[in-house]
Amino acid sequence: MSAAASPFSGVLQLTDLDDFIGPSQECIKPLKVEKKPGKAAAKICIEDDGTYFQVDQDGGKQKLEKAKITLNDCLACSGCITSAESVLIMQQSHEELYKVLNANKVSSSTPHKMVVMSVSPQSRASLAARFKLTLLDTAKRLTAFFKKLGVHFVFDTTFSRNFCLLESQREFVRRFQRQSEDRKALPMLAAACPGWICYAEKTHGNFLINHISTTKSPQQIMGSLVKGHFAKQQCLTPDLIYHVTVMPCYDKKLEASRPDFFNQNHQTREVDCVITTGEVLKLLEHEGVVLSEVDPAPLDSMFSILSEEHLLGHSGGGSGGYLEHIYKYAAKELFGIRVEDVQYKPLKNKDFQEVTLEKDGEILLHFALAYGFRNIQNLVQKLKRGKLPYHYVEVMACPSGCLNGGGQVKAEGESSKDLLQQVERLYESVQTQDPATNQEVQELYDQWLGGPDAEEARKALHTQYHAVEKTSVGFNIKW
Repeated sequence: MSAAASPFSGVLQLTDLDDFIGPSQECIKPLKVEKKPGKAAAKICIEDDGTYFQVDQDGGKQKLEKAKITLNDCLACSGCITSAESVLIMQQSHEELYKVLNANKVSSSTPHKMVVMSVSPQSRASLAARFKLTLLDTAKRLTAFFKKLGVHFVFDTTFSRNFCLLESQREFVRRFQRQSEDRKALPMLAAACPGWICYAEKTHGNFLINHISTTKSPQQIMGSLVKGHFAKQQCLTPDLIYHVTVMPCYDKKLEASRPDFFNQNHQTREVDCVITTGEVLKLLEHEGVVLSEVDPAPLDSMFSILSEEHLLGHSGGGSGGYLEHIYKYAAKELFGIRVEDVQYKPLKNKDFQEVTLEKDGEILLHFALAYGFRNIQNLVQKLKRGKLPYHYVEVMACPSGCLNGGGQVKAEGESSKDLLQQVERLYESVQTQDPATNQEVQELYDQWLGGPDAEEARKALHTQYHAVEKTSVGFNIKW
């Protein structure tokens, strides 16, 4: 398998590690071999079907189990970071969703699980472009399709991004105010992209981690709310909810597998399964369904105070608008300046742009967005040399951001560029909202999480990152 064939982000494929391996080769994860005392040496034979047998000296044969590694092993391993994940992607796939849905249909002593689906706005835009639908039509038809499969609730992760943006805004202001005491407080680097996070942890460790925002991504905040507040609403324990997200990116499967997002008390993940936009197409094909022919259903809402008959979004681009929302909030909170329109200045390319707030010739805020691996490399090198001038950087692994994620619907009969432009136009067609001025969102924040400084809010909205130590094994050697 070549790096180009991998569905994972470019950041995961193009690190400075030279040990990318294909699925047919050995994984570098060390395996513990159990040696029983008193046993003479045995031979291992491989049958035509690939089954391994241990052959003892007396001719006895014993079938050996295949070694298994998990996505968690991949996250903790400093070697290859793509091949094993591609092999093991079945752990987070539409097949796993089918297993749970089918188990729910069978009457047994095993408790049935409430299946909750959270759909990202980027995935919805990609499917809308494929089936020539509006975003609202797509949302309603997806809701109907998933419910026919046996899903109980279908939500929109734009809701959880409200909390993500609010918390990111407040985190930046806190960091800015303490930069004189802590030189590592700034620049603050966005943390919503798991490909970028995986790269940072494995290649630059604590040097980068100290600068990365601790606010969870919208996917994981949705997981906290679904397995927390929503579970209580339904009088269920978190383990009795099976939470599935639809995402534009394969790297989100890695994010959901992080041990930090595992509830030890109830032995359940915040997000049990991640399927990509492309995998939704596979579900539709498997069921023999064309999305545009599905009868629409009313939208679900985790909260009753917001309308179910129209969709809301956030300004600032298809990756969530982190730069724009934090910039406007910081300008007002720190300097009393109200910014209406953000003026972006492209640098070397459209995936590296900057924004500057000036007053009387003095630069007050200097922000940037860096999409794609080349721009990320330049960013990191400047930061290492102490020459990065920015207070905040919105970092995304994919060129053009999340709307161009590796899990999105691929172009058929048209150029990828034309398809991306269609997806961008659709994504930007919804009415936008600012969570900082949205009274309803603020009320939910206080009601559910106890307010910005509450312990419950900290647990639900923040996480931590971990440097991965490089190990010296055969595949790491540069020949």
